[in-house]
Amino acid sequence: MISAYITTQDGLIPVDSWEDGCWIKVVNPTEKEISLLVEKFGVWIEFFTDPLDVDERARFEVDEGNILILIRSPRREPEEAAIPYITLPIGIILTANVIITVTLTEVDVLDEFLSGWVRNFDTRTRTRFALQICYRTALRFLRYLKDINRMSSQIEMNLHRSTTNDLLLDLFNLHKSLVFFTTSLRSNSLMVEKFSYSSILDMSDEEHDLYEEMVIENKQALEMANIYTSIIMGMTGTFASIINNNVNVVMKLLTSITILISLPTLIASIYGMNVTLPLQDDPFAFLFIMFCALAASAIGLFVLVRWKVL
Repeated sequence: MISAYITTQDGLIPVDSWEDGCWIKVVNPTEKEISLLVEKFGVWIEFFTDPLDVDERARFEVDEGNILILIRSPRREPEEAAIPYITLPIGIILTANVIITVTLTEVDVLDEFLSGWVRNFDTRTRTRFALQICYRTALRFLRYLKDINRMSSQIEMNLHRSTTNDLLLDLFNLHKSLVFFTTSLRSNSLMVEKFSYSSILDMSDEEHDLYEEMVIENKQALEMANIYTSIIMGMTGTFASIINNNVNVVMKLLTSITILISLPTLIASIYGMNVTLPLQDDPFAFLFIMFCALAASAIGLFVLVRWKVL
C-alpha cells in the first residue's frame, strides 16, 4: 500500500500525486508497487526490499545521491500475543525531491506523525524529517521500556502468592521483548553514531542539535533496556524458587490437615468394627469415643505447632 502526504499551512494532508516535498509512506508493497517506485525515483530495488526483512539490522547506504537509513523501531503487539513488544525495521529513503518510508506493517512511530502527535515537522525538509523519525523512535523505546518495567512490577507483586507457572511465563515473555529491544537499540546506536563522522547528511545547526538529542535518547534507552534485562533475569530465577517454596508450603499444610483428620478417623474405624469392643454397652461410650478423637487431634495439632510444621 502506498500513500503520500505533504505538510502545508493546514498541517499534514494527503495528496494524490508524488509531488516534490511529499512523504511517500509504503507499507508491505507488492512487486508491482516496488517496480513503479524504482522506475519513478531511480532507487535501488534493495532499498525497498531490505526493510521488509524483519531481521534486517540498522544501517545506512548511499547510491547515486539516494540515501537509505534503516532503523529498528518498537511495536506493541495485540493483547492476545504471547510477546507484548517486538521490533521491526523502518526504511527511510531520501531522494532528491521526496522522502519515502518503507515498512512491512504499520508501525507505531509513523502513526505518531499521521495522528498529529508530533508537531513542528515538515516533509519538505527531508533531513530534519528523517532525524525526527529516528528521534521519535528512541522516545518510543523509552515509553515502552517504562511500560515493561510497570508490567514486571505488577507480575512481581502477584508472584509472591503464585503457585503456578503462568506469571513466570509472562515474565519470560517480557524478557524476550527486552532482548529484542536491547539488540535493536545497540544496532540503532551504532548506526546513528556513524552520522557524526560521515557526510551523507548535510545537517544545519538546528538539525545537528536534534541529532545530538537523538544520540542521547538512544543511549539512555539502551542503558534502561540493559538494566531491566538484568533485573528480570534475576527475578526469573528468584521467583522460580519462590513458586516451588509456595507449592511446598501448600503441600505441607495439606499433609498436616491429613494427619489431623486421620487420627479421629483411626479411632472411629476401630470402634466401627463388628466385634466385641470395650465400653460397647456403656451409655456414655459415644461421648467417650468423641472425646478421645478430639483429644488425639488436639495432641497432633500441638505436636505440629511445637515442631513448627504449622
